[in-house]
Amino acid sequence: MPRRRMFAGLLAALCALTAGGCQRAALAWANRGVDRPDASVVYSAEHALQLDVYRPPAAASGSAPVVVFFYGGGWNSGRREDYRFVGRRLADAGMLAVVADYRTWPRAGFPAFVHDGAQAVAWARTNASAHGGDPGRVFVAGHSAGAQIAALLGTDPRYLAAHGLQPRMLAGVVGLSGPYDFNISGDLVPIFGPPSQWPDAQALNFVDGDEPPFLLLHGDADTRVEARDSQLMARQLQARGGRVELLMLEGASHTAPLAALYDPARDPRVLQAIRAFVGVD
Repeated sequence: MPRRRMFAGLLAALCALTAGGCQRAALAWANRGVDRPDASVVYSAEHALQLDVYRPPAAASGSAPVVVFFYGGGWNSGRREDYRFVGRRLADAGMLAVVADYRTWPRAGFPAFVHDGAQAVAWARTNASAHGGDPGRVFVAGHSAGAQIAALLGTDPRYLAAHGLQPRMLAGVVGLSGPYDFNISGDLVPIFGPPSQWPDAQALNFVDGDEPPFLLLHGDADTRVEARDSQLMARQLQARGGRVELLMLEGASHTAPLAALYDPARDPRVLQAIRAFVGVD
């Protein structure tokens, strides 16, 4: 079976599952032959959290834009090592990529994982130059649940404020298949706690015109996170005078942006849009 068709089947499993051995096997397949990170660092000793660093080619190092990436997994699963293919793809494209773990349920719920994201960003700003990145150009990015974390870092100032930072100090936010105005029910209820704090989980509620630029990518056939989330977010940012780029992927699923990072030929627009947004084109 051709390599792309095999991976397409594995991505279908990823789309259908939120955790478990099948998803892990699919990600392991995606990482076959992908170089390990250039460095692994404990960024939160208190919570035993680590991040992986992927350096760009020597020619691009020294002033490369920094992208801190948060993986998806429904806020209850995920490991940074499963996303080597994302870190290495971004690095090969000229970025200093940082793939960070964060606490997931049941170890911790909302808003703990957003606080972890803010701490990873603070680490990146402090340490980027030692790895060939520009600390003045730190972007946050994420897929699915990770996009929700990235978007809150770019809209709700409380998280970065704990580290002496503010959303405007981010160079930008990249959201892949992200939930920004989503329904909390079923398995999500324990993760997001009492209903009184559910509005705080919605990045859409915090758009006030003081955000960094946003790049939103979403498949219009996504059955896991509605495409309207990215469309509403884009409209809200535009209405408040913010800079936002929205790329809707026709006929694409929830995992399509990840597939395009694994194999850019599947949809060259994804990596091209990210490269242009962070300024490496």
